[in-house]
Amino acid sequence: MYEEHTVAVVVPAYNEEGFVGDVIETMPAFVDRVYAIDDCSTDDTWAEIVRHATVSSGVPDAVAGDGDGDGYTDTGTDSQDHDLPSESGAVADGGATTQAGPTVVPIQNEENRGVGGTIKHGYERALADGMDVTAVMAGDGQMDPDQLDRLLDPIVDGTADYAKGNRLSGQEYVEEMSSFRLFGNFTLSFLTKISSGYWGMMDPQNGYTAISNEALERIDIENLYEEYGFTNDLLVALNTRQLRVADVSMPAVYGDEESHIEYRSFVPNLSWLLLRRFCRRLGLRYVLTDFHPLAFMYLVGTVGAGIALAGLGAALTARESADSLPERLLTTALVAMVSGLCLLLAMTFDRAENEDMVVTIE
Repeated sequence: MYEEHTVAVVVPAYNEEGFVGDVIETMPAFVDRVYAIDDCSTDDTWAEIVRHATVSSGVPDAVAGDGDGDGYTDTGTDSQDHDLPSESGAVADGGATTQAGPTVVPIQNEENRGVGGTIKHGYERALADGMDVTAVMAGDGQMDPDQLDRLLDPIVDGTADYAKGNRLSGQEYVEEMSSFRLFGNFTLSFLTKISSGYWGMMDPQNGYTAISNEALERIDIENLYEEYGFTNDLLVALNTRQLRVADVSMPAVYGDEESHIEYRSFVPNLSWLLLRRFCRRLGLRYVLTDFHPLAFMYLVGTVGAGIALAGLGAALTARESADSLPERLLTTALVAMVSGLCLLLAMTFDRAENEDMVVTIE
């Protein structure tokens, strides 16, 4: 328990043999429950999760499940309700615990759900258990457990509903990232700012997060994206519900772990996702809930930009007299200027509407 709030940590793991066990071992003592979820790994990730869950209690029989009969497997079904540890340190099912440490709940997905689907599964279990705050700490060991309390602080004191790490807040943090990672993060940060409305937020790909029980209850967990890009989608969902976000500065941690992201599919899929979610956010916040002209300005600006591009293409490929080319180019330029102004004003209004939605913690 942390500041009178129960704390759960979701540990999604796919082929993290050699890493996930250390994540479980180094979990802070104030954590009440750890949902260590194997997403159908092809290595010994599941065996490592079970082994460390057992070691946490020192009593193998303390771990129970509803899976394959080995006494450890929770196949990811929601047929069981997990109880918090009793005063004696025992748990009713699904985990191992000691009086001084967290309950470790080993869970194995019945099929590969992706990192987002695995985190969603953990969120659903935390909601069922009534946990006050639920954090996410990846199974690859990239997230420093000593930073967890900094993510929890803005939630338990009521400053924010959701907290996330930010590895781009200082030069010393940026230098620890490769040029490729840095370029990708800045690009996705800009696109996610537009899509989510959290203009003061950076590093949306950072999966080291914490969320309040109230925020989990207000968002539609079931319809969140299930692949890489889950954190971006979650940010849009949070803004749609007008929930506050804390951006917590922390260093990047990289070791021998391997990324499972396929960038050829990740970038276009995430871009398309952000566009769809952006349109949905505008419709819900600025049309259905409370009309704001910025939604109309975004529409006019986008349509105008399309017309300007089409006009430019038509002017350059037209077979008519060269005398008409200047007029076509001038008209195209005017349309482009008006559409650009509309988009700029729409972004300015959107930023103003969300000015107090992001809290920066250095």
